[in-house]
Amino acid sequence: MSLLAKQLGRLLSVLALWGLLAAAQAQQTVVVASKIDTEGAVLGQLIYQALQRGGVPVTDRTQLGATHIVRSALIAGEVGIYPEYTGNGAFFFDGVDSRLWKDAEQGYAKVKALDLAANRLVWLQPAKANNTWAMSVRGDLARAHGLKTLDDLARYLAAGGAFKFAASAEFVESPAALPAFQQAYGFTLTSEQLLILAGGNTAATIRAASLQTNGVNAAMTYGTDGGLSALDLQVLEDTRGVQPVYQPAPVVRADVLEAYPQIAGILQPIFVALDLPTLQRLNGEVAVQGAEPAQVAAAFLDSLAQ
Repeated sequence: MSLLAKQLGRLLSVLALWGLLAAAQAQQTVVVASKIDTEGAVLGQLIYQALQRGGVPVTDRTQLGATHIVRSALIAGEVGIYPEYTGNGAFFFDGVDSRLWKDAEQGYAKVKALDLAANRLVWLQPAKANNTWAMSVRGDLARAHGLKTLDDLARYLAAGGAFKFAASAEFVESPAALPAFQQAYGFTLTSEQLLILAGGNTAATIRAASLQTNGVNAAMTYGTDGGLSALDLQVLEDTRGVQPVYQPAPVVRADVLEAYPQIAGILQPIFVALDLPTLQRLNGEVAVQGAEPAQVAAAFLDSLAQ
């Protein structure tokens, strides 16, 4: 064999070794994804940066797409971890035991068991925040009349309290939304007490309450909407469990967790700290103040480390 052939053979061997090392490194990197919305970006960045700070090799694929895109990528192994909502288990598993999704602990336990058995996916510590359909009132109204729950609202309405509610047609008409709240809490809103806005965007209903458009002092919202704390709206607690509970939690592939068992311990205190006001505030920093999700996540992680 000529000297040139030997040198070429060595070069090819080195290149092949580099390729194998690069492939192994890529396989060991945890791809962190999230949904494309504001809260998805914030939660995704919290997971990505926390794992990075904890020494886990990570790749940032946050704001990857809608639910079906991110979840399909997780199941296929293209993604290693992303934040999902417990209540979506009802959709992932065809609404099995529908009543239990309205109980935070039961819903979490059920989706955790089902996803592990069906897909080898592990649900980690959920946040104590509920991103579900809600009825919210202006902060000044809540403080003046002690409105904290929907039971409080029912008493306020029964006493003839002034009330005008901004909502989408879907929220007003869907049996699972306003009609379900009214039936459970024993109140009925008249047409004069409703301002129905086109579309289902909670940003519009929140803005109507904040600006008191046409006398509006309450709005259809989601529990963790970023505009709530920023614009001083109070979510009324659904004490009777009308709506399913949507607690965000990291969902990780079992093989990834086996490779990096420290992931659970890294993320647990972060999601414990994400109660409803905290998640509203973080979302508001992005949605209202225009901060970057990565910046908001970094500042929150810094605050926890102090």
